[in-house]
Amino acid sequence: MKRVFWDNPYQTTLSTKVSSVREDEITLEETIAFSFAGGQESDRGTVNGNPILNSRIDNNLIFYRLPHGHGLSTSQAVTVEIDWPRRYRLMRLHFAAELVLEIVTKTYQLEKIGAHIGEEKARIDFVFDKNISTIFEALLVDYNTIIKADKPILTGFLDVALQRRYWKIDGFAEVPCGGTHVKSTGEVGFITLKRVNIGAGKERIEIQLVDDSVA
Repeated sequence: MKRVFWDNPYQTTLSTKVSSVREDEITLEETIAFSFAGGQESDRGTVNGNPILNSRIDNNLIFYRLPHGHGLSTSQAVTVEIDWPRRYRLMRLHFAAELVLEIVTKTYQLEKIGAHIGEEKARIDFVFDKNISTIFEALLVDYNTIIKADKPILTGFLDVALQRRYWKIDGFAEVPCGGTHVKSTGEVGFITLKRVNIGAGKERIEIQLVDDSVA
């Protein structure tokens, strides 16, 4: 299955064919609909007008569950469409969270214990026995400097056979990541940070976009 969302994450419509049908689950020859991985939520979308109810990854294939009675068959030509406003916010928030994580890890050597990227906000959880908001001012200075520099975001394969991907910007080593990414740091935009204490010795950073409009 060719994952077009890696080659062109801005593509919103795709003509392809059904590879397999197993009751309400199908696979496609190609796809633009991202399935939950690395903390990034799945895209919303349709296949020939049938809403994608959920999806799962198994053996490097993405299985999409459609409503019962979808009527699709193997080798049938179909059109896949995704919810672009949702995808775009997920792309921007995903990289914002990745950048925050890299800065925190690099500067403060904190251990990440969880992460999630949704359409409205992202979060990263760390092992930390202090109030993590004490680092927000310095963290945002570093983050904003990179955003203002509008650095190109490069992506590619670490391992083609295993479908392992990376992103890279100037000043950072290749970071393993299979999500969808915008073209440059300037496109990600500025963020606000919120601290949440999630238990003894555990701190959460919640991330929201200052401007969540869609280009």
